Formats: sequence, structure tokens, C-alpha cells
Amino acid sequence: MTNNINTLGRRRFVKQMSCAAIGSTTFLNTLINLKTMNAAAMSNSAVAAGGNYKALVCLLLGGGNDSFNMLVPTDTTTYNEYATTRSNMAIPQSELLPLNGTTLGLHPSLTNIQSLYNANKVAFISNVGTLVEPTNKTQFYNESVDLPLGLYSHSDQVQQWQTSVPHERSNIGWGGKAADLLNSMNTNANISMNISLNGANVYQRGNNTVEYTIDPYNGSLGIHGYGGSNTLEQIKTNSTDNMIQAAYADIFKKTYVDVIKVSRDAHLEFSSAIEGVSPFSTVTFSDNDFSQSFHMIAKSIAARNTLNFARQIFFVELDGFDMHDELLNAHTEAMTLINDALHEFNLAMEELGTADCVTTFTMSEFSRTLTSNGNGTDHAWGANVMVMGGAVNGGSIYGTYPSLVLDGPAEVGGGVLIPDISTDEYFTELALWFGVSPTDLSILFPNIGNFYDTSSSSLPLGFLST
Repeated sequence: MTNNINTLGRRRFVKQMSCAAIGSTTFLNTLINLKTMNAAAMSNSAVAAGGNYKALVCLLLGGGNDSFNMLVPTDTTTYNEYATTRSNMAIPQSELLPLNGTTLGLHPSLTNIQSLYNANKVAFISNVGTLVEPTNKTQFYNESVDLPLGLYSHSDQVQQWQTSVPHERSNIGWGGKAADLLNSMNTNANISMNISLNGANVYQRGNNTVEYTIDPYNGSLGIHGYGGSNTLEQIKTNSTDNMIQAAYADIFKKTYVDVIKVSRDAHLEFSSAIEGVSPFSTVTFSDNDFSQSFHMIAKSIAARNTLNFARQIFFVELDGFDMHDELLNAHTEAMTLINDALHEFNLAMEELGTADCVTTFTMSEFSRTLTSNGNGTDHAWGANVMVMGGAVNGGSIYGTYPSLVLDGPAEVGGGVLIPDISTDEYFTELALWFGVSPTDLSILFPNIGNFYDTSSSSLPLGFLST
């Protein structure tokens, strides 16, 4: 954590501690309400499985992406402001990749993303971050507004981007809540709507939903040794099947066996469906965990009808963005991975004819300080994010790209920018596209009323076509 936290002041710290103290009660009430609302939403769902398929793909850039080196001014005046503020962290102006219709450009490694943007398949949203209520510089210094808990803290901010509940510490994600509400759209009883390529995560955890974890290369791993061909594996398979088929009077034994049975059945069903997917003919995914994660997502989407999914939410994490040192080289490597994987995934979606049905979006706990710490950057706040897909109104930058001048309108010291756009606004548009009812938005985003009229006929930002 940087010394920016000192600007919060004693009064704000006390206010945040008070919020944390009542958080458990508020959270309990929310869970009780969710049980009722989720049950009503499930029983009243008018959309059966096999209807219009949609998927969200959440890409978490773990550690805090330096997003003001991802999206950079290209005109001489604002580039010079950027270069002055960023000093030795600035990318040379001649290396930036131009974007149609704007004076902003991309990191030089994002050549494929440049092409997707110029083909109207990618959009950027500028200066997004966790907010409890709209906040300006004067209010920040006067401590007259509520701020997110634990600003500049990895653990707090990565959690808040996944929950969109910046005023409490919650372990229930908005992707999990969305799955709770829309679960009845799928008829698969064994495999969750939420599929993770990176294990357990907050984003996909709901009141009634947990993620189904798969491996980038091997898909469902199932029970170790189950279904294998050697003697020991055959013995284990037979023993597991015999245990599952037996009857148990003890409720604890029965519960345990039921869990094992669901795990086995899910593994067999998922593996069979993936094995039935034909290899992609228009794309070869790169041989690394990150690209292979998107390859496995593509295969899962290809198997959607076999698996009886009308809705799916995927989660992928790329770590390593906490670049306090060696930023320029490390960021180039990370941007290259993203550039290749998203390009490959887009080709696969176009081959499947599902590009319009799948929206990929990025999140990261915060951007980095505009100022250099010598060989890297530190924790900040407002960030730029990216969305990709056929439903995206691409080729545009949404929101106002902020001034990067130190002591500018949104800069509050050390190169930290106050966000103009809340995560609530960003995620609300994704949730509405996915099928969440406007009347249920407050379940996912308790503070949405501070930023957006949920009865409005217009979307919060307009980057998606619903």
C-alpha cells in the first residue's frame, strides 16, 4: 500500500470502521432477501433453456493493470502532458498504435486489439473505479463523501471489483448473484452456470451458486484416478461407483456420497461434451495457460447445446500486474499475452457463430500511479477497461479520458486519479445485456441508485447493444 492512504484522514478511517462493523448485519439481510427474490425469479422465468444463448467472460488482470500505458494520448499536446507526468514510464509517442476516430492510442503490443477496435469489435471505458457515490476532488479532500473501504489495498479492491459492494467486505460476487437470479434458464443440474479457469473466486460465488472449476488444458479433472485404464485406477473407479450406488441411513454419509456423485456425474458429462467438440479450423491457440484458458472456454461454448446451457459466466485471471519494478518490460509481456489470447478467442467465436452472444470484459483492482517510483508504479484508483464482442458498440471510447497532469481535476496526489465512472455503471450494462431485470439490479449493485436510474430506457454508458 502506498502512502496515498494518509490522505484519507482520521475521520474517514473511523467512518469506514463503522461501516465494517455493521457490514455483517447488512449482508445477512441481503442474503435473506436474495433467497426470496431468487426463488421468485427462478419460478417466474419465462425463458427456457435452448433460447437465446449469452455468455459473459470476465478477465481479471490481477495486481493492478497500469491501464494508462494501455490506453495513451497520441496528439502532441496531451502526449507531452502524459510524458511529463509518467517520466521514465512513458511509452515513446512513435510506438503507440493509433485508433480510428480518437486521439488515443494503444500499447505497442496490442496490434490485434487495435484491429478489433478499428473493426468495431472492441471498446474502451475510461477512468472506471470503485465508488460508493459520485466523488470529486473537493469532496475527497473535505472527506464529505463515503469512499470505498481500503482504497489502494489489493485485498479490498480486488474483492470490490468482483462484488461491486465497495462499502462492505463481502464474499458474494455479482456474477454469482446474476447466476442465482438466472439459474432457471439452464436445465443442467450437474454443472454450474459459472465456470472458472482459475479455481475459486469471489466474482462467481453467489448465495446459491458456486463455480465449476476446469483446467485450461484438460478440462474437467474430476476425481483423481477415476476412469483411468491401469489396474489401480480401475480399482478406484469400481470402489467409487460401489460407494455411490450403496444406500446409507446416516445423513452425513449420504450427504458426502451425494457430493461425490454430483462431482463424478459432472465430470463425465462435461468431459463427454468437450470431447465431442470438433477442432477449430480458423485458429490455433497459443501454447500457454492463458490462451489455453480461452481455448477451453471456446470449447465449452461450442458444447453449450449438449450441456443444455442458455447462459454461462466464465472467469479467467492473468496475474502479475503488481509491477512496482521492471514495469515497461513486464507490462509488454502481459499485453502480448492479452493481445494474442483475445484475438484467438474472437476468431473462435466467429467460427462458432457466437460472437454476438459472448461479451468479454476486463477488470483489475486499480490502475497504477501516473508517477514513477523509479522503475515501476504503485497502487492507484481510476482505471481504463476493455470490452470485446459482437454486441459491443466498438470503435469508441466511453467516458471522458482524464487529464494526466499532476494536480489536474481528478488527480489527488502521487498520480492517483478519482474515477469518473463507477464499477456499478460498468457492470450494470453487462448485467442488463446478460438478462438481469432492471428491477433486480439493486440486488447485484446496492449503490446503483447513486449513479443510474434503473427505470431509465437508456443504458448507463451505451457500450452494449441489448
